[in-house]
Amino acid sequence: MLRFFAVFLITAFISWMLFRVKFSPTLFLSHFSTSSRTVPAIIMASPRTVNKTIYSVEQPEGKGARVRRSIGGRQLATLDPFLLLDHFKVKPPAGFPDHPHRGFETVTYMLDGSFTHEDFKRHKGTIHAGDLQWMTAGRGVLHCEMPGPEGGEGLQLWVNLAKKNKMVDAAYQELLKKDIPVVKKDGVTAVVIAGECLGVHAAVRTLTPTLYLDITLDPGSHLTQPVPTGWNVFGYVWSGKAMFGTETFCNNRMQFTVVMWPEAILASFNPI
Repeated sequence: MLRFFAVFLITAFISWMLFRVKFSPTLFLSHFSTSSRTVPAIIMASPRTVNKTIYSVEQPEGKGARVRRSIGGRQLATLDPFLLLDHFKVKPPAGFPDHPHRGFETVTYMLDGSFTHEDFKRHKGTIHAGDLQWMTAGRGVLHCEMPGPEGGEGLQLWVNLAKKNKMVDAAYQELLKKDIPVVKKDGVTAVVIAGECLGVHAAVRTLTPTLYLDITLDPGSHLTQPVPTGWNVFGYVWSGKAMFGTETFCNNRMQFTVVMWPEAILASFNPI
């Protein structure tokens, strides 16, 4: 099974996809079944090619916590409009106590366990595996994020806001797993976190145009995803092997990010 997250973006605009594979597309989190020799391939119509690959190096963050950071790290300072991508896996008493955000959005997608958020205006909520919090920091938020008793694992993406939106009021969109649209077709399962996939639209609203999918592809399945010309694309691979573009790119190491050149209009995903 290949599981990955995929993200598309254009300067000042973003599209992100999370995939889970059996296989996933455009910001990718990919997960491939190692029990099969069939490996999903990521092929772009007017094929996109790989610009660079980045291993998500573990580093300290918050109080006693550790994260795997790709975007926002030394190898890739930014990927406009993405400012940061962290894969966190944290257990108490570690966590992320009071800290500020301003001028961008934080997108937290839970993979396992739970995390509780509370801000200076006493907004408080807990998200569990499969849940989403899309926080618009805007003019400013002071908050904390702490794991539940069982710990919590997930991804947090920071998305820059256009100048006209940097001073909007802080706002939250918190969606439970059951409220996030899922589409299944011909061996493809896509959790549509933001944007559109296979004719299904996400429930979340974004100030910066975003495509974010969590996709699983069964062996032998195929997915072609439209990508606007000029949008940047990156995929976060959680586990498995894959082919990106026309290049065979197999890597047994999990948690690496693949950045692609922004010239193609379609993303096509196939097992090989």
